[in-house]
Amino acid sequence: MTGATKKTAKTTAQRAVAFADAVHESPWFERAARAGFAVNGLLHVLIGVLAIAVALGAGVDDADPGGALRAVAQTPGGLVLVWVLAAGLAALTLWLVAEAVLDHFLKGEVKHGLLLLAKAVAYGALAVSAVTIGLGGDVDTDSDVRAFSAFLVQSPIGIGLLIASGVVVLGIGAYFVTKGARRTFLDDIAEGTGSSKDAIVVLGTVGYIAKGVSLGALGVLLVVTAVTVDPSTAGGLDEALRSVTELPFGVVLLILVALGLIAYGVYCGVRARRAPM
Repeated sequence: MTGATKKTAKTTAQRAVAFADAVHESPWFERAARAGFAVNGLLHVLIGVLAIAVALGAGVDDADPGGALRAVAQTPGGLVLVWVLAAGLAALTLWLVAEAVLDHFLKGEVKHGLLLLAKAVAYGALAVSAVTIGLGGDVDTDSDVRAFSAFLVQSPIGIGLLIASGVVVLGIGAYFVTKGARRTFLDDIAEGTGSSKDAIVVLGTVGYIAKGVSLGALGVLLVVTAVTVDPSTAGGLDEALRSVTELPFGVVLLILVALGLIAYGVYCGVRARRAPM
C-alpha cells in the first residue's frame, strides 16, 4: 500500500468515525435509544405479570420476552405496537454499539466496550424476536434451547460448552444481584432527591436482584442439563421461572421474583428518562 493510499484510507476512516459520532450525538438518536430502554422496561413488566399468572396456575404459556411480545400482539392494534417496540430495541442496539466503539474501544477501554456489546447483542436478539412476531412468526425460546442443548450433549466438547454457558449465565445473574445489592445501578441514572430518589433506590435494588435470581435459575438449568445429559431439563427464562415453583414455598418465591421483575421494568422506564446519554 502506497503512502497516498494509506493517507486516503486514514482520511476515509476518520470521516466515517466523525459521521458515526455525529449520529450518535444527535438528539433523535438519543430519543430513540431512550425509547429502547422504555421498551425493555415494558417487556419486563409483562414478563413479571405473566410469571405471576404462572405461579397462580393461570395456564400461561411463556413467561419470557417471546410470551410478552405475543401478549402485546394479541391486543387490539398490537402488531403495530410490536413494530414500534422492535424499532425502539433496534435503536437501543445501535446506540450501544456506537457507544462501545466511539466512547470505549477507540479510547482503549476494552472491558467497558465488551460489556456494552454484550448488552447490544441481548437487545438485538429482542429486536429480532419482535420483528419475527411482527411478521406473523412465533418465538419459542424453551424449544430452541432444548434443541440446541440436545445437539450439544451429543459430544464431550458440547457438554463442556453447555456447562460453560451455564456458568456464564450464572455469572451474569451474580452481576445483577451484586449491582442491586451494592446499588451501583445509581451510576447509570440521575436519581433525583427526596422521595424520588428513595423510590428509584427501591425499584433498582429489588429489580436488579430479581433479574439476577431469574438469570441464576436459567444458568442452573443449563448446568443441570449438561451434567445429566438430559435436554428435556433445558429451557429458557420461562422454564427457569417455572423451576422456582419446585422449591419449598416455590409459588411464593416465584411471585416475589415476578414482582421484582416488574420493579426492574419500572426502573428501566425511569432510566429511559433519567439516564445520562
